[in-house]
Amino acid sequence: TSFDGFIAESVVLVDFFATWCSHCTTQAPILDEVADQLEGRAQVAKLDIDKARGITQRYGVTAVPTLILFQDGVEVRRFVGVTSADVLVAAILAAVDSQK
Repeated sequence: TSFDGFIAESVVLVDFFATWCSHCTTQAPILDEVADQLEGRAQVAKLDIDKARGITQRYGVTAVPTLILFQDGVEVRRFVGVTSADVLVAAILAAVDSQK
């Protein structure tokens, strides 16, 4: 319930990751950069797939890292694999701008 409530609020990028995933380790500092650039305009969150199997299955996440962009609780974009900050920021800003 808390996950659903969290993504229902505005624009949220969720990183589905695993602690054992080397590509997830590569993605982590990129997400920190994205969060810094978007402070106050969107949320960036991480979800450990090994600790949240139900949510992972509900969204059909089969590879990590998978990043899902939610707008008001609805998936609007999905990125699989390491994704650059520029691509993520552009997608998030497009979602934010579409809310206006």
